[in-house]
Amino acid sequence: MLRVRLLTITCALAASVVVSAAAKPAHKAKGAQWMRVSATAYCVHGITDSGAHTRPGTVAADPRLIPLGSTIHVRGLRGARDGQYTVLDSGRAIKRREIDLFMPSCAAAKRFGRQDVEVRILTRAARP
Repeated sequence: MLRVRLLTITCALAASVVVSAAAKPAHKAKGAQWMRVSATAYCVHGITDSGAHTRPGTVAADPRLIPLGSTIHVRGLRGARDGQYTVLDSGRAIKRREIDLFMPSCAAAKRFGRQDVEVRILTRAARP
């Protein structure tokens, strides 16, 4: 009877470990490095490449470097807030180490200009 209980407890513990491991995001970028990128801003309202509507917190990036759906942390911005952004667009002119932040105001986007900032990938989306 004791062996049956121990076996049941062991199986239950093993199952909970498997379930909790499966519940964690598979593409969490642990210890991700900061990379220098060139940042610009855009103000065109519409539908992004991912199918979402443009909104504050939306960023366009080269999907070969940062896949659509990834979450990034941006720091060193002037004229916009440092923090977490979601890559929902790719932008035709965005190549390699460039990002383009969506701003609802075109005047603010023009004032933003081009800036060197640092980006770290927090969650990397799976490539299609």
